[in-house]
Amino acid sequence: MNRLRCSKRLLPLALTALLSACATTPPLHRESRPAPAAPPAVAATVTPPDDDAANAPTPDTGNVWDRLRGSFAVANCDADPAVLSWARRYTRNPQRFEQEAREALPKLAYVQQVAAEHGVPGEFALLPWIESGYRPLAGRYNRPAGMWQIMPATAAAMGLRVDHRYDARLDVQAAADAVMKLLRQYHDEFHDWRIADYAYNAGEFRARKLVEQHGLPPEAPVIPRWPVHDITREHLTKLLAMACVVREPERFHVSLPTLTPSQHLVSVPLPHSMPLARAADRAGMPLDQLKDLNAAFRNDIADTSVAAYLMMPVSHARQFRDALLDQAASASADRLPDTTFATGIGATDTDAAAAKPAPRAAEHARTHRVKPGESLWQIAHRYAVNVAELQRWNHLQGQHIKPGQLLKVSAPR
Repeated sequence: MNRLRCSKRLLPLALTALLSACATTPPLHRESRPAPAAPPAVAATVTPPDDDAANAPTPDTGNVWDRLRGSFAVANCDADPAVLSWARRYTRNPQRFEQEAREALPKLAYVQQVAAEHGVPGEFALLPWIESGYRPLAGRYNRPAGMWQIMPATAAAMGLRVDHRYDARLDVQAAADAVMKLLRQYHDEFHDWRIADYAYNAGEFRARKLVEQHGLPPEAPVIPRWPVHDITREHLTKLLAMACVVREPERFHVSLPTLTPSQHLVSVPLPHSMPLARAADRAGMPLDQLKDLNAAFRNDIADTSVAAYLMMPVSHARQFRDALLDQAASASADRLPDTTFATGIGATDTDAAAAKPAPRAAEHARTHRVKPGESLWQIAHRYAVNVAELQRWNHLQGQHIKPGQLLKVSAPR
């Protein structure tokens, strides 16, 4: 697996503008940028809990493969025999290839949109395929990490936070945006997408030195005949080979999977920190799947102090948003004093006292209104507490609860 190395002379990464995608992109070696077109929204978000919009916005759900092909910068599959050879190696087991494509497709589609935002050719949306298979590989010590396989020093230069709580190299949204900015910067310097790939794999300093010594490579062969490490040359060859398969899947006897609108990934804003287990429960999705999409959180806590969003499929994002809305509405209703029995003629002093607002501490206590069919264990799991705590806070002798009952789900303050 190839590593991304950091050059000490890495140029500043902040770009003043984001470039849009185009239907056809120039060859890899040319310095012109893709013609601007309206890009699809990348970080589609779910509205905050206090917004009463009916549905979360969704990303562009057109055919992912058509968009990808339309943004490719390579001429064809026959540009180099090594490219064709690697394309055949990738697809020698069609069933396995198709399965890997199905698993990778949601992330691939998201990355393609980010690439389009930055005017980066579609080939580079396939980089995680050859780096990690789109898996959020954790880095140990001074090792590369994430689906982009970024080194810690490079992450620091790219502005990606890496510490014991959060590793932005594993953040789908943050890492994709940082990598595409970096690739755009490389092209702006070298005016050749092939050299941008060499810089990504071998380092910017090495790529600059090669250009100074040999000048820009000619259009043919597509794999420059430069004195580079075999790994660096193979990196570009593999990238173009994956693009070749996407361009002509029938040539390699494979079928590319489809992505339904509900499977597209979106970034969902978080109103507050919460355990990933609770977020998965509210989103109605397997915890392992949510962790895979949000592997940057190292302690299984979605911490809004480092990243105030979660990545999840559109269908689960809507359920998650609805759960937040229900919780906000329930909390608001629970804070209202119940005065219905103390407003009639002849109400006693005791009734009036009971109708007064609760003390300030009680107003802010976290509570949950029991719904039909809910158990004490389910409620404990939802709020990341244990059953014994719920029993103690609510003076329960057993586990019997009834619909409509109001339970404290946090320690009294």
